[in-house]
Amino acid sequence: MGATGLAKLAAGVVSGYREPMLTTLTRKTSIMPAPYKVLVYKSLLALKKAVIGKPHPRPVVFAGDNAVQQLCEGIAQLGLKSVLIVTDKPLVELGLVARIEQFLLGAGVSCTVYDGVLPDPSAGLVNEGLAQLQQQQSEAVLGFGGGSSIDAAKVIALAGANGLRAEECVGLNKGKRPPLPLFAIPTTAGTGSECTIAAVVSDDITHEKMIVANPAIVPRLAALDATMMQGLPPPITAATGMDALTHAVESYINTWATDETSSQGRAAAKMIFENLPRACEHGDDLAARRAMALASYYAGLAFTSALVGYVHAIAHQLGSRYHVPHGVANAMVLPHVLDVLKHDAKTRLAELAEYCDMGEPGMDELALAQCFIERVRALSAAINIPSHCDKIKEEDVASIVDAAMQEGNGYPVPRFIERHECETVVRKLMV
Repeated sequence: MGATGLAKLAAGVVSGYREPMLTTLTRKTSIMPAPYKVLVYKSLLALKKAVIGKPHPRPVVFAGDNAVQQLCEGIAQLGLKSVLIVTDKPLVELGLVARIEQFLLGAGVSCTVYDGVLPDPSAGLVNEGLAQLQQQQSEAVLGFGGGSSIDAAKVIALAGANGLRAEECVGLNKGKRPPLPLFAIPTTAGTGSECTIAAVVSDDITHEKMIVANPAIVPRLAALDATMMQGLPPPITAATGMDALTHAVESYINTWATDETSSQGRAAAKMIFENLPRACEHGDDLAARRAMALASYYAGLAFTSALVGYVHAIAHQLGSRYHVPHGVANAMVLPHVLDVLKHDAKTRLAELAEYCDMGEPGMDELALAQCFIERVRALSAAINIPSHCDKIKEEDVASIVDAAMQEGNGYPVPRFIERHECETVVRKLMV
């Protein structure tokens, strides 16, 4: 799962898990009273202590052009004999799944393939994969693809070990037993799902996104293999790359940032600025693909601990209402939110600018922060991401702002923005 799931978890809207204090965030107000702010801060501290603040597992990562083969050999070395590969039909048609099968069989591990995953997979689709797991009596699960495939694999592994259906895994720490051995091979560089503690499935009827949150569903092994990303089209490369940049930037300026998450966020941002344009223009550039895969992983680690902010809160509304791809929505919203917060986050944004070799000698923090924001805009333009969303309807503005404020106020953001500031951001997207 990418930021969407952790976002809803932070905002207290996980189906089956609602932090009592956080339900107060449903209040629609343009100005947050002092007692309300205290209540929100207490809620965030409780969440940090209960979930985010605790150490969580990380996968053993194989990186490089032979990473997939090394991961498959690692599965065999764990003594596993059978694996269910959870993926989508396009990857089967491209012949990439056949490569995974070949590596597994060569290592002495039998495998079957469930290729029914679609974007934002429904609980029903995940249950189809679960049925195949049970029919084949597979010992382990391998998610191969973008965030949707890896999320589906996470839920299948947890449900399969506990005799549950996908919808019964929704919430926090469901299932008494650990998931089946779980592995991940991402084919996009953006979501960071290979290292996050949650997964997203959609309700079959309402299409609402439901979150499965459990530190145990972090994959044991992950492969960051650029050769699996070479065929990714430029628009998807661009969108997923900007998703990773948003993870890096929002986690970096948040109040929960630590020395570790800051190091991860800085490294991710620098690699993205240096490599995303080339990865979009020259998809077969393995060096650029390797850097983007690592940047996505670092950004995933960073936002898993430090969370995201108002960029994701607004972007989620564009995705759910108008089906704007998540990375595209983040890219459109990011510079506008940074404009609103640049005085509050100027030190952190200036640090990012300097680390990414931006600006001129003698610039003060605010000038460096502005330089960073303009470079974000320039990057989006260079990789052909639109700056505006013509799908936003005037009659939807108020509800978009309400929902974004409800979610965004649940994050450890540099400052709680006012309702009129959020509305200004939304209206700038319409121009």
